[in-house]
Amino acid sequence: MLKSLLITGTDTEAGKTVLTTALAAYYQKYYPQLSWGIMKPIQSGIGDREWYQRLFSLNQSAEEITPLYFQAPLAPPVAAARENRRVDLAVVWQALSELQKRRDFVLIEALGGLGSPVTEELTVADLAGEWRLPTVLVVPVRLGAIAQAVANVALARQTKVNLKGIVLNCVQPRSDDEIADWTPSDLIQSLTNTPVLGCLPYLDNLDDLDKLAQVASNLDWETLIKIKN
Repeated sequence: MLKSLLITGTDTEAGKTVLTTALAAYYQKYYPQLSWGIMKPIQSGIGDREWYQRLFSLNQSAEEITPLYFQAPLAPPVAAARENRRVDLAVVWQALSELQKRRDFVLIEALGGLGSPVTEELTVADLAGEWRLPTVLVVPVRLGAIAQAVANVALARQTKVNLKGIVLNCVQPRSDDEIADWTPSDLIQSLTNTPVLGCLPYLDNLDDLDKLAQVASNLDWETLIKIKN
């Protein structure tokens, strides 16, 4: 059984928060015996941490959810410089290690995309590879998605990311034909040699945890995470 899972994406609007929320709702509904947690390791500006605090009873402090928090909604090295601070990854690693000790499973939502800067020298991909975090890549359903998937999987391989699979996400309402034409699973799997675990439909109400849990249950998580009752 996996101890943690990093959810990253091709870019900032890929749908990482949607997938992380859906997975959290899934665990809450179908595996109530598990002790799970959520982490947004670095956050710039108000957003995901506050979202998770509102939706779930996590029994986690703000610092346990987001060890590094910057005021400006900018890339972490830029936001940190504005506050005369630095991006101290040792703080993040310690917080993650402590949370993993206390929880059966930890969902980790990355900032930005796989190529987004974490420090002046490291990207999300570098961090995922160095910390050996099992990772899922969210690819939005739109024109150009195939190329985005190929490029991001290549980056993941270059940085030795333990990439478990790809999840497609409808960031806007999409027809079955658009999904099939813009993000053909067989072609993406053939080009990337990475399994496509499913496709998240467009969701206009992310507060509906039952719907989110149902959506997550349609993905190939049982194979990926290998959870047993």
